[in-house]
Amino acid sequence: MEINKVTVIGSGIMGHGIAEVIALAGLDVNIEDVSNEILEKARNSISASLDRLVNSGKLKNKDEVLSRIHYFTDIPASVKDADLVIEAVPEVLEIKRSVFDQLDKSTKDTAILATNTSNIRLTEIAEGITKKGKVVGMHFFNPPVVLKLVEVIRSQYTEDEVFETVYEFSKRIGKTPIKVYKDTPGFVVNRINAPESLYFCLVIDKGLAKPEEVDRFARSQGLPMGPYELMDYVGIDTVYHSLQYYAKELSPDYSKCQVYTKLFNDKKLGLKTGEGFYKWVNGKAQIPEAKPTKAVELMDIFALEINEAVKIIEEGVASPDDIETGVKLGMNRPFGPITVAKGLTNAEVKSKLEALYQKFGVEVFRPAKSIAEGKLKTVISMQIAPSKPEEKKVEAAYVSSSDPVIMETKGKIAVLRINNTKNNLINAAVMDGLEKALTDLWNNREISVVIITGNGPVFSAGAQLDSFFSSTFDFMEFARRGERVYKLLSEIPKVTIAEMKGYTLGGGFEMALACDIRVATDDVQIGFPEVTLGLVPGWGGTQRLSRAVGQSRAAYYILTGERFTGRDAYEMGIVSKIFSKDTIDSETLNLAQTIAERVAPISAALAKRLVLRSTNTSLDDGLEMEAISMGLLYGTEDLKEGISAFLGKRKPNYQGK
Repeated sequence: MEINKVTVIGSGIMGHGIAEVIALAGLDVNIEDVSNEILEKARNSISASLDRLVNSGKLKNKDEVLSRIHYFTDIPASVKDADLVIEAVPEVLEIKRSVFDQLDKSTKDTAILATNTSNIRLTEIAEGITKKGKVVGMHFFNPPVVLKLVEVIRSQYTEDEVFETVYEFSKRIGKTPIKVYKDTPGFVVNRINAPESLYFCLVIDKGLAKPEEVDRFARSQGLPMGPYELMDYVGIDTVYHSLQYYAKELSPDYSKCQVYTKLFNDKKLGLKTGEGFYKWVNGKAQIPEAKPTKAVELMDIFALEINEAVKIIEEGVASPDDIETGVKLGMNRPFGPITVAKGLTNAEVKSKLEALYQKFGVEVFRPAKSIAEGKLKTVISMQIAPSKPEEKKVEAAYVSSSDPVIMETKGKIAVLRINNTKNNLINAAVMDGLEKALTDLWNNREISVVIITGNGPVFSAGAQLDSFFSSTFDFMEFARRGERVYKLLSEIPKVTIAEMKGYTLGGGFEMALACDIRVATDDVQIGFPEVTLGLVPGWGGTQRLSRAVGQSRAAYYILTGERFTGRDAYEMGIVSKIFSKDTIDSETLNLAQTIAERVAPISAALAKRLVLRSTNTSLDDGLEMEAISMGLLYGTEDLKEGISAFLGKRKPNYQGK
């Protein structure tokens, strides 16, 4: 199904933002609302938003974008040729049903009817229309122009082609979509937020802390906003209506909140009315001075998020990967509940949830089935494979995902490509993939040279700093894990070549230093930024760089965090060859092929070990090791082949024997 013409119904904050996103992607878009006055406000808001993009250098031609947006006050006229209609009217079921009834009658048979609802089940919205199979959820996050996430949701009626088309269209307009296979209230992000909203209400209801004390605690943990300031910003009415809906659809526990109800009844809705938990002046919350509370712990929030994520996986709503992506992008956070769960034990999460249940007396906080049975690690390692919609259920199954380390072989050469984020950041999954690849290659006699590089234009910009660690000991063990894997890289009995390009920073530079040979582009950015982040190079950098360039120069670059280029690295002796940006991939492969053809694998492995030991071995011991190595090589078939090829003036054919 092709989507070329789009209509957005509703020109509020979400509606005009969605329309702007579509126009920025190069598509024509119609916006419909009930009056020209309302549409004029939307037009002005879009114009102001585009001005900000122009001023920041992200957009060149504002008028071209504006020319793609067309305004209507009549639904039938606005949608008659639309391939996709996105409803973005207020979060009131009756209003949405009225709109979909008109869309059912006014759109062409092939038109996709999407709703931007953030909570309401699609089945309820589509009830009574004939085009149920064309209805799909397309939930953008506020502000749509900034936040990348789109939840693509299917109901039990949604056709496969409709679901996949909207998923691909979301990517086409520059968004990162996640698949929500089951029509559940709140879908992924808002549903994971739901127990937190209840928790923060009960903290106030029970008098455990004041809003400003909790918000000060949140800010002390590095969050840009505390929960109560955020609820004021979003709107107390939005939070109130969401919990009322969850009380009806998920659990009556959500109706136990009192403070939100009181604020709603008193029309203290936060920023939009000037007062909620706080008074708001010129768009800023006036938060009283307070000390961070000790009544709230981050582990409370982590446990509740993990618990709800596990329920979502158990119900077949979404995969762990999509849950993680959704929370990170939708809540603008460095990590989500799946990452946190990987750093905790089942017992830790279960114990915390049981304590919260005892403290607050709500069933929502009880451990999910998999956690209660000790299967947390199993469930978060699963992916979701949807069954056919006519089966009206979703089955969970194990499926593979993209590898964090891609390995390909070319004759006697293995190429390992780091494949994680656009900057090929190194996390536990990359370490796992690298360790497995090196272990598999260790005794593979058909491979004599290994190239380490990044997938794309970047080698690696270092460690992925959004990883979660439950304790200082766990962080220390992660550092030791990296050291072990890099030692494996340094000692593998193959010639290893690091192909440095784009960025080679921190843990990426340490990976390169663990290789035998380093090649680089002239302008690759190299360095150790760790001390500027409150860390030290923890995967061998302090040891290997000083051995490569001397203590004084190593200390300078490590202690200042200053970057240097590939050309600088060549002059310091860190890099052996400089290649152009356009040819480095092919030039590195040519170098590897030359080595594979010319060098006997066993002699290369022994020579590599001798060089490695030379920095911490006495001269006499080193010479003795050389003599022993010569003796070992004397009986090899490769030595005979090497001499024969030399005398015969031909290329040797080494077998590693």
